[in-house]
Amino acid sequence: MIGLFLGDTDFSENVLNKIKKLKKKYFIIDFSKNSKFKKNKYSHRISIGKFGKILDLIKDKKSKKVLFAGKIAKPKFSSLRLDFKGIYYMPGVIKAAKKGDAAIIKAIIKILNNEGIKVISSISFNPELALKSGNYTKLKPNNKDLASIKAGIKYFNKLNDLDHVQALIVNDSKIVAKEGREGTRKMLAKLKKKTKGILIKFPKKKQDLRMDLPTIGLQTLKDCKRYGLKGIILKSKKNIILEKAKCIHFANKNRIFIKVI
Repeated sequence: MIGLFLGDTDFSENVLNKIKKLKKKYFIIDFSKNSKFKKNKYSHRISIGKFGKILDLIKDKKSKKVLFAGKIAKPKFSSLRLDFKGIYYMPGVIKAAKKGDAAIIKAIIKILNNEGIKVISSISFNPELALKSGNYTKLKPNNKDLASIKAGIKYFNKLNDLDHVQALIVNDSKIVAKEGREGTRKMLAKLKKKTKGILIKFPKKKQDLRMDLPTIGLQTLKDCKRYGLKGIILKSKKNIILEKAKCIHFANKNRIFIKVI
């Protein structure tokens, strides 16, 4: 029995559909904003403040493993109703929340580890969503592009553990945009049209690779086209690509490269 902590974004649905296809026994703790899994008979809506109830459910289901998939937004802590375990653990979660949404999940993972529950990779059942090294499109980066990519990777390597940068745009070997906590789409929206830059999406330093992997999908490719980007660079086996076939088809049609290094 696998426990699924599911949030928003299409990725959570991808994980659930694969679990069903594999006929694995599962239950859901629905952390999505608008209870998107409420029609699933195995779904449970439990507040993040009810850690006792969450732990009781996991133990009642005799589950030793859980995974996280999808965006789990920061709750409004002032309105949370806490049980005994919630009172005990909540200060650590509130402290983590100041560092961003991903830090909240890390805090929950730490709690689960303390309770003897193993958290596995979000793509444990969907390894096909992570691309290996290679060029996935007809178009490949030229020498000038490769120099820009090298400059972008050098920048990533210099980041410290507290930086939230998971994506950036490089052009002519210069960093022209960096992703903040608001995400990749907001970063792209700040660009001028036809920048001819390259989007690089890598995991943050010391990122917990069991969750929050850099993700692209068809919308990402459409945004790249809109702002005139030449290509996308991902990290081998440390990424998620949704609707892979559609993404590659769109990229080929619009002369955008997808390269994994």
